[in-house]
Parts: sequence; C-alpha cells; structure tokens
Amino acid sequence: MAKELWKGNEAIAEAAIRAGCRHYFGYPITPQSEIPEYMARRMPEVGGVFVQSESEVAAINMVYGAAGAGARAMTTSSSPGISLMQEGMSYLAGAELPCVIVNVMRGGPGLGTILAAQGDYFQATRGGGHGDYRNIVLAPVNIQEAVQMTQEAFDLADLYRIPVMILLDGMIGQMMEAIEWPELEKRELPSKEWATTGNEGRTNRRIINSLYIDAPSCARHNERLAKKHAQIESREVRYVGRGVEGAEVVFVAYGTPARIAQAATERLAQQGVRAGVFRPQTLWPFPYAALQATLWQESVKAVVCFELSHGQMLDDVKIALEGRKCLEFVGSSGGEVLEFTALVDCALSALARV
Repeated sequence: MAKELWKGNEAIAEAAIRAGCRHYFGYPITPQSEIPEYMARRMPEVGGVFVQSESEVAAINMVYGAAGAGARAMTTSSSPGISLMQEGMSYLAGAELPCVIVNVMRGGPGLGTILAAQGDYFQATRGGGHGDYRNIVLAPVNIQEAVQMTQEAFDLADLYRIPVMILLDGMIGQMMEAIEWPELEKRELPSKEWATTGNEGRTNRRIINSLYIDAPSCARHNERLAKKHAQIESREVRYVGRGVEGAEVVFVAYGTPARIAQAATERLAQQGVRAGVFRPQTLWPFPYAALQATLWQESVKAVVCFELSHGQMLDDVKIALEGRKCLEFVGSSGGEVLEFTALVDCALSALARV
C-alpha cells in the first residue's frame, strides 16, 4: 500500500469523511484550525454539511441536533474551545447521542499559548461537564494512529451511543508524516431505532432527552449509564507496551511524550539499563490492570511518568502503582517540550537511589 504525506489535522478530517461523517460543525482556533478549513473544502465535495458556527457553544449544540437525527456528526477544537463545549457534551452524554469530538490541545490555563500541551487530561477523562457521565477518550501517538482512531471513533460512538473524544497534543496536529489509508473494517452496529427522523410510516414517538424531573427516573437513567460505562471498561481498554518485559525503568506517557520516552529508552540501553514505555491508547477507560501488571514486575526499580503538563495522568499512574515502586514525574507545560535527556537523567537518578 502506497504511503502519502499528510498533515495531522488534515489527515484527521479526511479520516472522518472516509468513516462516513457528513455533518461537521466547528469554529477556528489554533492549533486545530486546519480541520475546519479542510472540512469547508471537502464536505461539499462529498455531499456533506459544513457549518462554521458562531461559537463553540453553538457548534456542540449543532452536533447534538445532527446526532439526534442519526447522522454521523463531528466537531473539533482546541483547549479553550473545548471548555466552552462542556455543557453540550454533558447533554450529549445524558441523551446517549453518538458523536466524535477532537481536542488538539494547546497550553493553558486561560488563553495560554498556541503550542502543544497536555493540560486537558483531567477535563477529558473526568468528564469536564456536569453530572455522572463518561466519554471514551482515545490518545494517538502519531498521525497514522490518529487516522485509525478517528475512523474507529465513529463506530465506538454508534456502538455504545456515547461521545468519543480524540485527545492529541498540538504537535501531532501540526506535524506531517507519511501514512497509509487502512481499509475500514465493517463492524456490526445496532440500528438507530432511537433517532428522531420523523413519524412517517410509524405510529411510535421517538424522544431524545436528558431531563428527568423526578429523582427515581433520573436515578434509573444514571444506573443504566453506569452499566454501559462498566461494559466499556471491560471491552475497550487499549494500550501498548514496548520493551516493558523485564525492564528496570518504565516510562508512562501518551501522545508526543511517548515518542520522546522511546528515544530515552534507546539512550539508556546504550548505558546498560533496560527501559520500556507503557503507553495508554485509551485514557478512558484507563488501562489500570495492564499498567499494574507491568509496573509490579520484580525487575522494575523505577517508574517515570512524563507529560506535557504538571502532572495529570500522574494520578492514574499512582492509582495503578499503589505506592509499590519508586515513582518520578517529569513534566512541562505552556508549550515547552523537554528533550529525552531529561528523562534519561531522571531515570538514572531514580535508579541510583533505589
């Protein structure tokens, strides 16, 4: 299969189109602006709908409307814009509407910087909006994986009737890499009998709602959501471990930091230290059991969590580790990206103290 050179943001947009997305609503914000720009050009070519909304609040509610009618709908933004979408995301989750949301993260808090960061982990994995709900959160490490995850995200959304977020740092969105376009697998998906497509040809009413006035009704609704979340946790955990078997040092990272950590393992190998990288591909559901099995190996002497933040995934690593190993954290935010030598130095220092 021939490879093609693509920019990350544009590859994500094209992947969505190839996955059947025909309804896109968004608003430009750096570093994801190439996605709506690409969609504005391509959607008319494939018979789709592109709307540059007046705000991110409008965009997420347009997604609600299209998803409610059974369409494959998508929006994208970067960190501050995603914050504005949180109420609508909670409504989507409460109404069990499938959609795909892409967050190409930039530095914060506030307006921050337009450079790559990972400070939205809490927001993405802990819901962000109000109420008891979850989104599936996928974290690609490169453009090839971003393409595959974008295409799969629509199937996951339809399968579980849930919003799916693709969370990547701005560096992946802005870089260019050679990729292959995979053949889309045909997954058995449930029919959208719930979609509000009018009453023609039937007498039953279809109502999409997240408002339950009486407490028992709302409680039953939340219990059903919780069962769905548990099902997702049992079926959809994904991760990659490279060089972790028998490792003395394990780096835990996702996105661009995982690539930097891989370079650190190669330098450590030159110095006689066995090191590996554990990379969650699903940030929710988080691969606690797999990470625990990796970190609890007798060979592991030190664990290094590396993020482009001041420590957010770190909390999940601590949950898996249960204090059994030496845990170090290396992080930066505001768009600064540390070199792999900082990880090498941290690992060697940790090993010296063990």
